[in-house]
Amino acid sequence: MTGLTIQWIKKNKSPMKLSEECFKKVKKDCFKFIKSQETTTEKFGNKDGMIKNFLIPICFWIAKKADNKKPYFVGLAGGQGTGKTTISSIIKIILEKYFKLKVFKISIDDFYKTRKERVSLSKKVHPMLLTRGVPGTHDINMMLDFFQKSKAKKFKSMKLPNFNKAIDDRFSQNKWNKINKRPDIIIFEGWCVGARAEANKTLKKSINSMEKANDHKLVWRKYVNQQLKTKYKKLYSQLNCMIYLKAKNFSLLQKWRLKQEHKLWLKTKKKGGHKIMSKGDVINFMQTYQRITQNMFKNMPKYASIILNLNSNHQIKTAIYKSK
Repeated sequence: MTGLTIQWIKKNKSPMKLSEECFKKVKKDCFKFIKSQETTTEKFGNKDGMIKNFLIPICFWIAKKADNKKPYFVGLAGGQGTGKTTISSIIKIILEKYFKLKVFKISIDDFYKTRKERVSLSKKVHPMLLTRGVPGTHDINMMLDFFQKSKAKKFKSMKLPNFNKAIDDRFSQNKWNKINKRPDIIIFEGWCVGARAEANKTLKKSINSMEKANDHKLVWRKYVNQQLKTKYKKLYSQLNCMIYLKAKNFSLLQKWRLKQEHKLWLKTKKKGGHKIMSKGDVINFMQTYQRITQNMFKNMPKYASIILNLNSNHQIKTAIYKSK
């Protein structure tokens, strides 16, 4: 569906009617996906409201900007456990089903360096770089190459990695993501997508027990910050818009991330060979994310295109559109 078609529809139908029409077309597929994410104890509340009031309007906003000559890059960020995968997946369903756009969605998590590469990095630079997550633990050159090839005049099919968190390593190549045709929209989601470097002077103060105990010489945090200043800045500057899922605070993210780990355990417990984390492991793991997450709480609302404010029940409370 081109921008001109959308404009014509908008002139001839009210936004409410359009939203209702869209909802009727997409609700079956959206609900099917949501059901696949639920567990016996964890159910999604107010599904209709989330889709109608927030995600459908976002899709109209994105579709209006789609350019049939090159992909439109949507960055989507939020702290751990905010629902990035769920929200980006529903946005993808709506854009494909109602707007007939070709959408490719991938997480920055899929570009984590292999475990072997992180072992090597942890020996060369700092032991904390063995833990996946922070800028510097992704294959940044692979991401830059993916962005460049997606925009090339002659599009060639691509295979992109798929990361298996249960084993803390990549899936074998036969399970990688394939793109055969140029997408109209590329959704690039992840906890640190769009993050910016902080000032060197603020790096000096440790913000949690892990930094204090393991990074008293500031080697790890300076290395991570330098990654944000250079190659990650180059990558993120290519995003056409940013959607940010804003939680109230870091302790709420910890609670949600623990739920997420339990869900992963339920999914993989029968398979064996997985590296599922205990509560203590999750708290420690999240300390490596804390510095950038808290900077994003403070700064992301200044430069995100759309901010989705989440309440303590994990639901979207309000949406703020910063750019048209």
